[in-house]
Amino acid sequence: MDPQPEGPATSISVLAYLRLLRENRNFRRLWLAQIISEVGDWFYTLAIYSLLLQLTGRAGSVALALVLQVLPQTLVGPAAGIVNDRISRKKVMIAADVLRTVIVFAMLLVRSRSMVWLVYPLLLLETIMAAFFEPARNAVIPSVTAREDVLVANTLSSATWSVNLLIGASAGGVVMALLGRDAVFVLNALSFLFSAFLIKGMHFNEPHADASHPLGVSDLFDFSPIFDGIRYVREHPRLRTVVFVKAGELMIGPSWVLFTVMGLRYFPVHLRGIDPERGAVLGMSLLLGARGAGAVIGPLIAARWASDSEDRLSLGIFLGYLGVAVGYGLLGAAPNVWLACLCVMIGHCGGSTVWVFSTTLLQLNTDDRFRGRVFAADLGFSMFTIAVGAYVCGIFLDSGHSARIIASTTGLLMLVPAGLWFLSIRRRNASNEIRNVKPA
Repeated sequence: MDPQPEGPATSISVLAYLRLLRENRNFRRLWLAQIISEVGDWFYTLAIYSLLLQLTGRAGSVALALVLQVLPQTLVGPAAGIVNDRISRKKVMIAADVLRTVIVFAMLLVRSRSMVWLVYPLLLLETIMAAFFEPARNAVIPSVTAREDVLVANTLSSATWSVNLLIGASAGGVVMALLGRDAVFVLNALSFLFSAFLIKGMHFNEPHADASHPLGVSDLFDFSPIFDGIRYVREHPRLRTVVFVKAGELMIGPSWVLFTVMGLRYFPVHLRGIDPERGAVLGMSLLLGARGAGAVIGPLIAARWASDSEDRLSLGIFLGYLGVAVGYGLLGAAPNVWLACLCVMIGHCGGSTVWVFSTTLLQLNTDDRFRGRVFAADLGFSMFTIAVGAYVCGIFLDSGHSARIIASTTGLLMLVPAGLWFLSIRRRNASNEIRNVKPA
């Protein structure tokens, strides 16, 4: 499918978000499901990472947990893409949520150092479910919204993710400090169940599923649909570059490990009645909350500027990469938790803009028949760099390298994807100029 021509820019304002939620029942239920499950996820993330640090004392254990939360999405991605392009994406999301409910409840079995091993296979199973759920959710948005509302829907989803992070990380630290980890695990498990209930109430057409023959187990090992997807992406120049954009967000993997360690070593919160261990959790939650705040602000401002202009969406990705470079470059020199939070906000204003704009470009330029595979690839590439970044960061931290130096180095590394994306924009613009030149 060739990119559709750009029409007049659509004004994106608070009223546009309210209109979408008020008038679009399907998107409203998908959005509410996102709120419920993601707030639980952020509670859960704090609980898992602090549990591993407490029982093992190693940053590498947190890095390994993050690897198991993201890398399987790369490995499972091809199968997830095939499934999401062959059967109902609504059913895929419901099944993934129900199974994640069971998996998270099983975390209650981890009660001592001898049981820490159980965390890892459970995280692996939960990640596999996420590998099926997330491409389905991204592929569904263009099916339940009009073209002019796609960027509005993605921006609202991103802002919601960020607010959920802000609330979940901040409140999660408080809930865990007051009620303990078990309460956090129970809340997260129930959130997945409620999400499945909301998605079950959605009603929309899924032509990709109607046109497909029943999916069998052998189809999961048939690689021809994957090769069809690769050919489809190769034939569309814009998709060839955009599908790798999220993989360029090199700070995501290290950030989870860095925020955990920096909250413990540099930015613990000292309050009367709170022991040092829980003060470190609160420091970590402030950094995560700042990440959420930045990720809210970035796309909301940038989307209003970009509207539905694909050229501005492309430029916004470049500027977003630069924002990440500045934020993380300065984070390593932050003297206190408040300035550290400001640096994190700057970085994730840019990072979230990159995420939203690349998702929108993929949705606007991908045929429905291929969306599952394209978004599985998009997610898989990004999860791979997140896993590698987290693992490498954990190794350097456990080798005695300063978390501050690693943070600043991460900022410098972000100049690499920024430069590559800038070159791709220039190359595409030059190609467009050549095509537009009329023969004398």
